[in-house]
Amino acid sequence: MASGLAASLRGLLATAVALVRTRGELLATELEEEKLRLFSLLFHGMLALLLLGMGTVFLAVFLTVLLWESHRLLVLGAFSAAFLTAGFIAWTVARRLAGTKSRLFSASLAELEADESALR
Repeated sequence: MASGLAASLRGLLATAVALVRTRGELLATELEEEKLRLFSLLFHGMLALLLLGMGTVFLAVFLTVLLWESHRLLVLGAFSAAFLTAGFIAWTVARRLAGTKSRLFSASLAELEADESALR
């Protein structure tokens, strides 16, 4: 009788260890995916900002030189207003994105909640 109980306890313990290991692997996988996503987002975002910024500056210089004799103040004022407006919009969007909740480990937390409810 005691050996049957011990075997059952060992089996239960082995199952619990396997469950914890599986959940740990899921957490590690989610963390790695989030790291790769953030690096890709940062790289492509910085590249886009660099290229768009260079293109916008060259366009502003081109149009200013093109209209230097007739409307230089108008062109410079229009580009200043456009750059300030775009910067304000980008700042507002960045503040909104910084306030959103992260979904990191959401699948792991859902699985742990399902495990908890199954054990009750």
